[in-house]
Amino acid sequence: MKKKSLRVICLFLSGIFFLHNIIISGATTSAELEKKKDALEEEQEAAKDAYDNAKEALSDIENEQDSVGEQIDSTNSELVTLMANVELIEDEIEEKESEIETTQAEYDEAVEQEKTLYAAMCERIKYMYEKGETTYVEILMKATSFSDLATKADYVEKLYEYDRIQLEEYVAVQNEKAIYKAQLEEEKGELETTKDELSEEQEMLEALLAEYKATYASYETEIANARALASSYAQELSAKTAEIASLDTEIAAAKEQEEAERKAAEEAAKKAAEEAAKKAAEEAEKASNSTENSDTETNSSDSGTTTTTTKTYQPAGEATGTNIANFACQFVGNPYVFGGTSLTDGCDCSGFVQSVYKEFGISVPRSSYAIGTAGTEVSYEDAQPGDVIVYPGHCAIYLGNGRIVHASSAKTGIKYGYALYRTITTVRRFV
Repeated sequence: MKKKSLRVICLFLSGIFFLHNIIISGATTSAELEKKKDALEEEQEAAKDAYDNAKEALSDIENEQDSVGEQIDSTNSELVTLMANVELIEDEIEEKESEIETTQAEYDEAVEQEKTLYAAMCERIKYMYEKGETTYVEILMKATSFSDLATKADYVEKLYEYDRIQLEEYVAVQNEKAIYKAQLEEEKGELETTKDELSEEQEMLEALLAEYKATYASYETEIANARALASSYAQELSAKTAEIASLDTEIAAAKEQEEAERKAAEEAAKKAAEEAAKKAAEEAEKASNSTENSDTETNSSDSGTTTTTTKTYQPAGEATGTNIANFACQFVGNPYVFGGTSLTDGCDCSGFVQSVYKEFGISVPRSSYAIGTAGTEVSYEDAQPGDVIVYPGHCAIYLGNGRIVHASSAKTGIKYGYALYRTITTVRRFV
């Protein structure tokens, strides 16, 4: 729109300059020069307006370029933070893989120990009760006294009890390691999902940054053109000012010449009148009647005119932290969908937070990074139900007592969890 208005101004000025050349081509008198000056002053005013408009357009383009520059800086900053988060998550994934390997090794060792212990216990039982040189009954029968019998029986019972306890302990270790390994694999899955989200967001930011840079570069051409146009108007304005100054000199010279011609004409008229009077006097003497001639000089002045130009969910209710937390819990078990914002059909972590708050009429940013800079920051110690816990590349709604609800991963969907299961970046409050 600005370029179109500048072209219209150029055409307007070109028309004025063309008419100006036609009007003043034959100007010789001071009155005609005055008209020429009036036309030039109009052209000068039009050139000044065009110059001011060009400067304003240049300023607008420069401001727009500065705005794009700020967007580039902001996007760069966001991209740097995002890449740092990716590195953190990669480190966490590596740590989880190491923990899984260690837990697997401990589990395998416990299995082997259980097998070994079980085999040894079986051998002892087999030895004592079946094929040993001395059977359990023989051990008891060889007792020399009731006290000796009780001692031998107690020894056999303690040996069995020891084997049983040891076996139970290794079985318990196996179960504990198996549960811990499953937990680690689930956490690793969440981290890998978050990494995928961040990678996708990084691609979008890089594309946006490239677009901003291309726009910024295009402004350089627009600014150069606008400066050239402003410079041409400045030169035109300077030329008109100089032409008007030159015309003032011409007008002064023309008026001086006209004044001299007027005085010469008056002198000639006076002399002619004197000669006529003398001749008339002479004729009066010769005739009885005399006539007196008088000349009347009339002046006319020129005048000018100037023209102007299907599952039923409870409604959101009042926007309180507790209501927000309770409302969010209704959707536990619903699917996780990367890029989704539907609480029923599927959403990702930031889509879940945004959609829950939207039900209460509260606007929350779409990405976890943006959520981490919005609202009011509070410490984890002061966190209340409804606050948003932000992790590197992930976010969740706090329920209180160290619990959260969040869209975890495609495998687990929307679920409950513990707030401290990962390193917390920040806690944000929106109510």
